[in-house]
Amino acid sequence: MKKYLLLINALACAFLYSVSGKDIAKTNTYTNPVKTSDGKPILLADPFVYEHKGTYYMTGTTANGFDYEGFDYYTSKDLITWDFKGALFRKTKQHFGAGAFWAPEVKFYKGKFYMTYSCLDAQKGILLSCLAVSDTPNGPFQELYSPWFDLGYSAIDCHIFVDNDKNQTPYLYFSKNGNQDGYTYGEIYGVKLKPDLSGFEGEPQLISQASQSWEKVRYNVNRCNEGPFVIKKKNTYYMTYSANDTGYSNYGVGVSTASHPLGAWTKYEDNPLFTTDLDNEISSPGHNSIVMSPNGKEMFIIYHRHADAHGDRPSFDRVVCIDRIYIDKKGKLKIIGPTNTPQRIPR
Repeated sequence: MKKYLLLINALACAFLYSVSGKDIAKTNTYTNPVKTSDGKPILLADPFVYEHKGTYYMTGTTANGFDYEGFDYYTSKDLITWDFKGALFRKTKQHFGAGAFWAPEVKFYKGKFYMTYSCLDAQKGILLSCLAVSDTPNGPFQELYSPWFDLGYSAIDCHIFVDNDKNQTPYLYFSKNGNQDGYTYGEIYGVKLKPDLSGFEGEPQLISQASQSWEKVRYNVNRCNEGPFVIKKKNTYYMTYSANDTGYSNYGVGVSTASHPLGAWTKYEDNPLFTTDLDNEISSPGHNSIVMSPNGKEMFIIYHRHADAHGDRPSFDRVVCIDRIYIDKKGKLKIIGPTNTPQRIPR
């Protein structure tokens, strides 16, 4: 009888542990695409996530980004469930932008939050990058330089990287975009910024352009590198970037490395890091940002992909996804994914 009671007790404990484990797993797992607190996928392109004092903030190009004149944002404590918060930035009546407000990024620098983004100068027919500022991570961001710089061509996808050298030197990466001889192109440039971010120190230098076979799948109509994002681990600089046309099913993310922020940068020979996998319902993942997990021990890459993997093309209906990345023992950046199955985020 005693053995029988002990067995029942052991089974009951095992059941309770199993239920508890499932509850715990349910609270720190997600399945792509990531969703709002009411269970809806987040319809953003060019998603950018930044963390401040335990809260994650997400912004990006809105679903109607061709006509929208600003940016909204979401917040999360765990990178899993996101709450819509409304306006993060709206243009003023004096702003030159005539739509196409794209690819916002936010950088905390010298006690303030700086937002980079691009928009259309209708008179010149090009996209120009701007800089806005806020005292808080949730804005509202105010116009600072509109435009920030004008090089005579479209400059989009601005990314501010602050080195961890003794001067905390800021750098800017952006994509020069245009049309030539019947094809569109994107080329990534880098330049050192003035300490107050008011402008450049020196001339922008070419970092990256379409050169690898996976970047040339529609070479007669599109030759694009864009969406740079830089991290530094030990003495190596890692750049993730996107290649090909985001509207079609060939978009993906590549990696290049350097020993200095302005290069020379060398692309991984086995690029892309990840790209379309229609068998697993994944089409055109790209234009990413990178953050650390809530416990500060693991890296996650946030990116967009097509909402319908098998839909008509071109498509600009995109959803936000997130997957784990890491640097292996040989110093190589790798991804676990892209995924469509439940994934864990450590707390």
